Amino acid sequence: MAKQPQPFNQQPSQLEMQPVLQWLNTGKLAEAELAAKKLVARYPNTFILYQILGIAQDGLSKFHDAVASYTKALALQPNTPDLHFNLGIALTNVGQLEQAANNYHKAIALNPNFFEAYANLGTLLQKQGMLEEAIKSYRSALSIHADPRGHFNLGTALRDEGKLDAAITHFKSAIAMFPNYADAHNYLGECLRDQGNMEEAIKSYLDTLKLNPNHAGANYNMGEFLYLAGRFDEAVTHFERSKLDDWEERALYCTYKAEHFDTFKTKLDEIVRTHKKHDAPFLATLSTHYATNFCVENTYNFCKNSFDFVYQNSIKELAEPNSQFLKDLLNDIDNTAIEVRAQGMIINGKQSAGNLFKRPEASFRKLGELVKQEFINYKNRFAGADCELMKSFPEELEFTSSWYVRLRRGGFVDRHIHEVGWISGAVYLVLPKDKQDPLEGCFEYGLHGDNYPQKHDNFPVGIATPSVGDIVLFPSSLFHRTIPFNSNEERICIAFDLKPEGDIFRHSNY
Repeated sequence: MAKQPQPFNQQPSQLEMQPVLQWLNTGKLAEAELAAKKLVARYPNTFILYQILGIAQDGLSKFHDAVASYTKALALQPNTPDLHFNLGIALTNVGQLEQAANNYHKAIALNPNFFEAYANLGTLLQKQGMLEEAIKSYRSALSIHADPRGHFNLGTALRDEGKLDAAITHFKSAIAMFPNYADAHNYLGECLRDQGNMEEAIKSYLDTLKLNPNHAGANYNMGEFLYLAGRFDEAVTHFERSKLDDWEERALYCTYKAEHFDTFKTKLDEIVRTHKKHDAPFLATLSTHYATNFCVENTYNFCKNSFDFVYQNSIKELAEPNSQFLKDLLNDIDNTAIEVRAQGMIINGKQSAGNLFKRPEASFRKLGELVKQEFINYKNRFAGADCELMKSFPEELEFTSSWYVRLRRGGFVDRHIHEVGWISGAVYLVLPKDKQDPLEGCFEYGLHGDNYPQKHDNFPVGIATPSVGDIVLFPSSLFHRTIPFNSNEERICIAFDLKPEGDIFRHSNY
């Protein structure tokens, strides 16, 4: 005899639910998912089964499935704050950020003391560059429940906004509450470094490494310090231990600076052979310099003819006479409380801290959007070029960083590259007019800089002569500098990097 269908509103028995809950509670998520699916087929109107499915699928990184399961659970019990919270996490993992934010807001509306929802909402807003809103959400979380992670998250947002002193206060609060918080020690070190306090910064990095000798960020930061100190072989050890971001390029850089040329060539050849794409601008800088230095073929095709990919254009809204937009930008630079970042390459000038285009001021936001349009123009102009620079041009136009540089008489920025960029650039707001030499204050780009070892002086350079309102874009692999000027004037520009593929947003782990 065929089995009679179960009534629609019938619920599974406690005996049927016991193994499902046991598997979930013991971390056997695949088993919990399979068992819950079998029960859902029999009891399709059971809220807890969809909740269990969502939790298990989330843990198994089946985020789209988790979204569907949590949504079905909420259809049965729509006023459950924990479910809205869980759905927000799953939606974030599938890139549906606006919907995720809506669910966090619903969780908070149902439970105004849901500090975890405030914290996650803050992280989401910070990831979208909405720093003011993120900071407000983090502060709400801390007002309900002060914990180390809350202070850490607020510290990261304040740092992005360029408020280093406030960020340091919250990183220290996180450490006071949880002394073994390795990420907080490391980020504290980064803020101290940005303020030019290297002695205390190094102490923080070492504190991090005492807690976790393999901490990626602290090893990377120590590697940076050691190569700046000329201790290249020690730096290689830390970069190789970090395995973070461009660690491979940094280690190779140190090998080159130490003039271990045979080792450098062996490692470079291995990278070129094993990497499917030539998509690392820093490696392109090293490979190009080596090839020029030793008069051999450049085997790394990120952008071999990089001079051909320098782009200059005028931004109409800035270049027009008596531009109100230009006045707004200069007013915000003069009057907005943005801290200064210590920068050894800048002589007679200063650089802002934080990420300027993520700040709330309308002028900075507007300029960020105009720069993104210029990136699109750049991509269209060089489309079809046979190099990885254009073949792998980032689809998502986000800024790794953005900052202003103010130079005064005798000021310049020494030759350098932007290691974490893809395309770098600057928009020019104020330029010196009283020039003894027409090249004063101009933008120079080339294949040599940063005291790389030279076998000869035959490294070509190019010059861009910008006007107020101009934008200059160039491959991040190119060295570049500002030519000093001697008049008693200012030179102000806003510089930026377009980020390469991948998410640069860092989060905390205790």
